[in-house]
Amino acid sequence: MSTLPLTLDRVLEAGHAVFTTGKYNLNLVGIRTDDDRANTFNDRLCCVYRDEHGWVTRSWSITTDPGTYWRTNPMRVRGTAIMAPGQYRGAYRLGRHRGRYPALVQTGGPVGYYRDGNRDQVLDMNPDSMGQGYLGLNIHRASLRAGGSDTVDRWSAGCQVFKDPDQYKAFIAICQRSADLYGNRFTYTLITE
Repeated sequence: MSTLPLTLDRVLEAGHAVFTTGKYNLNLVGIRTDDDRANTFNDRLCCVYRDEHGWVTRSWSITTDPGTYWRTNPMRVRGTAIMAPGQYRGAYRLGRHRGRYPALVQTGGPVGYYRDGNRDQVLDMNPDSMGQGYLGLNIHRASLRAGGSDTVDRWSAGCQVFKDPDQYKAFIAICQRSADLYGNRFTYTLITE
């Protein structure tokens, strides 16, 4: 029987690395749920790490999918980007989302993605549309409004986006504490439910 939190067991089952040594050595895990309703914050981001008392798991509502605006109005001719499940070692750093506010920005390495080009509200993750690269698929927040945004809309064109700004602020504070200890590089792992 494993002594790891369930989320990390799932990461290991998917064949990815987990970080178990040192305090605030973060495992950032996005979970794309089976709920495929468009324009909803129906996914989770888990931040799993050790502190002075043992394992800590924080979990927040996010979207791992682009909002309906970008699904029907893609930025690229080939379609809207959807991050592919996988582990992206050192792909993220603390920076500024679109130069505006603190975020985890994709500047340390490529990520896998699909292109959904049929301009409807259904996510199409066709293996023939896969690619890998630097797309600016950041980890950021939606609205600053108390309680956050009720719908994804334009908040995500493929990024991983927090619903609630207060939860996001707590997440960034944890990331800053980790960066102070280990340097400004973060691994993000996206798995499916």
